Amino acid sequence: MKKDNIIQEKSFAFAVRIVNLYKYLCEEKREFVLSKQILRSGTSIGANIEESIGGQSDKDFFTKITIAYKEARETAYWLRLLLATDYLNQEQADSLLKDAEEICKIIGKIQITMKNRNS
Repeated sequence: MKKDNIIQEKSFAFAVRIVNLYKYLCEEKREFVLSKQILRSGTSIGANIEESIGGQSDKDFFTKITIAYKEARETAYWLRLLLATDYLNQEQADSLLKDAEEICKIIGKIQITMKNRNS
């Protein structure tokens, strides 16, 4: 992993946090449905970032980065739901939501840059 690709680094670190959250939800809270959803969407962000980096064209890159953005939004939804249903406390949710929102902002800026470059 290149050290200067901030979205690649942040999405990987976020995926690690999500895997640890999944383990916590299963082991400590005995929650198995929502935890699978957040595991899938939260780890998909970084996977799609990686795919976008390996894209064969600008269109391919843009498609994968857009999917990563959607997955980050979905992950934020699951985090809010886990908070609202008392599987996460406010501090846990806020920390993860902050990271998800930061990832969304970075990806959003990448999308705008790509649109402007291709206009």
